[in-house]
Amino acid sequence: MKAIIEGVRIAGFRAAVPPHRHSFMEDHSLFSAEEAEKLLATTGVYERRIAPPHICASDMCVAAAEGLLAQLGWDPATVDVLVFVSQDPDYNVPATSCVMQKRLGLPTSAACFDVNLGCSGFVYGLWMAGKLLGGSSGKRALVLCGDTSSRHLVPGDRSTLPLFGDAGGAAALECVEGATPIHVVVGTDGGGAKNIWVKAGGRRNSLVPGREPWPAETQERLFTDSRLSLNGAEVFAFTLRAVPPLVRDTLEFAGIGVEDIDLCVMHQANAFMLEHLRKKTKFPPEKFVVDMHDFGNTSSASIPLAVSHRLGEALSTGTRKMLLAGFGVGWSWGAVVADVGPIPAPEVQEIPDDFPLLTP
Repeated sequence: MKAIIEGVRIAGFRAAVPPHRHSFMEDHSLFSAEEAEKLLATTGVYERRIAPPHICASDMCVAAAEGLLAQLGWDPATVDVLVFVSQDPDYNVPATSCVMQKRLGLPTSAACFDVNLGCSGFVYGLWMAGKLLGGSSGKRALVLCGDTSSRHLVPGDRSTLPLFGDAGGAAALECVEGATPIHVVVGTDGGGAKNIWVKAGGRRNSLVPGREPWPAETQERLFTDSRLSLNGAEVFAFTLRAVPPLVRDTLEFAGIGVEDIDLCVMHQANAFMLEHLRKKTKFPPEKFVVDMHDFGNTSSASIPLAVSHRLGEALSTGTRKMLLAGFGVGWSWGAVVADVGPIPAPEVQEIPDDFPLLTP
């Protein structure tokens, strides 16, 4: 599917992470020093940020949103749309975005909703928020993306533990007459659903207890089924199969070539995969952002986090034509081409352990 967002610009980015760091380069309880060096060379991940048990993805997104609103000088009452993209909602009911509306002080006339997407989620959220503004009386929107991916992992799983971290990101959109059109391409292939999935926890395989206690074997099965199952070989094959055509289609739709893009930020999956994608899409290294070292793979937050961590100076000093691309769980993928900047320098902030939690 293709779409053009007209009369809307990206006004800002911000990200928030927990202060707690973990590095298998320093902690050799699961990997030897030699194994950790090899992991670093392959994944590009030196350390990850791990949220404490009481902090949710929503808290990190709220922190990023509050910081971004202050940085932009926006009155929260002027925000008309809030899209919360996450695979880690606070509750089954209500939508987390409804609670965010109250906390952030958005008007009761605002449209607020949740989107259950992971690695492609930021692009989808940007597309939905932009089209909502373009087709309504709304003028400003927030796209909040975050996950606590570390909580999905099986303890001791050597294939996933070194890779995933926790973060929240925020982007602001506003209607501006004469804004350069934003071009969007998205796609879906549910045939890959089981290659990145958490089997239990929804209604198909419920974790809601009955009146009778579960037998031990059921508890053991549900413990495993409620953690992330990831088929690395299939993920890699899908990525190399889907993302280069996605980039070509998006550039063609926007009427430009690779040489016209100033900065490319893809979902930060792992360094090895990103390097393969860079070569296949023919982006020079200086235009292609890899930001795995300090945060790892943060799912839906990875694009706004990479932008906030690496591109503050570039986006605050001029206009950059950017390609942003997300891909993964679903299978789901999407890319946008947008002119961004000059905007207030995007930043990454740490959320303290005593950060006031999002509560109804």
